[in-house]
Amino acid sequence: MTSLSSPTSATHAFEHVRFIMVQPSHPGNVGAAARAIKTMGFKELWLVAPKYPDIHQHEDAIALASGATDVLSQVHIVPSFEAALASVSLSFALTARPRHLGPPALDIRESAQLAAHHAYNQAHSVAIVLGTERTGLSNQQLELCQYTCHIPANPEYSSLNVAQALQLAAWELRYALLESNQSHTLPSTQGKADPGAMLAPMSATDAFLAHLEEALIAIEFLDPTHPKKLLTRIRQLFRRSQLSNDEVALLRGVCKAILKSARSPH
Repeated sequence: MTSLSSPTSATHAFEHVRFIMVQPSHPGNVGAAARAIKTMGFKELWLVAPKYPDIHQHEDAIALASGATDVLSQVHIVPSFEAALASVSLSFALTARPRHLGPPALDIRESAQLAAHHAYNQAHSVAIVLGTERTGLSNQQLELCQYTCHIPANPEYSSLNVAQALQLAAWELRYALLESNQSHTLPSTQGKADPGAMLAPMSATDAFLAHLEEALIAIEFLDPTHPKKLLTRIRQLFRRSQLSNDEVALLRGVCKAILKSARSPH
């Protein structure tokens, strides 16, 4: 069993993150939040005193979840904000408004990096907290969190829909967790490498350049007795391009067509 002070695995780090929505009133936002959580690899959605006790089972929630019904079915509903934070050791309160008093402020990327470090290296639960759709989080609720978290949106219109804000937070946190674990951020084809996409060997590139030289002479673009720097520049261009096998084959086909046209009677 992983100790509280030892590093944890990538999978467990994702399990140490919860998203808390305080007093949500729109079922659609709960469903969209579930979808956002699942697409970023997280599982835990906590609802504090929602407007409807079965808000996560509402048809709008199910529709907006778009398949993330497993997250909806495991929603934690608690009566108070304190209950949602009881087992959390580090919490970030998302807010669009600047606060003169309260926890120190970080932007969303700084928050994600700190949260990822905590989830990996401490194995404690981390919470991302979002307020109500209409008024956000109160000052009293903010004071229960360790940090306030800001998304650097357009200062003239910085109010995000709560589910959209949660999606951004989940994305930043996922990226930070993957980066901390040096995991891949690009999708895998789960198959063999495409030989055509691999870099062409030097011999293939040299053969193409000889073919190209022949084609350029055939159309009288290149004077072989006075090449000047043309061939040198052409070689530098294509070597710098790092051609793939497919690209070399394509260009050899172009050279073949040029030679055929140049040699055909008009």
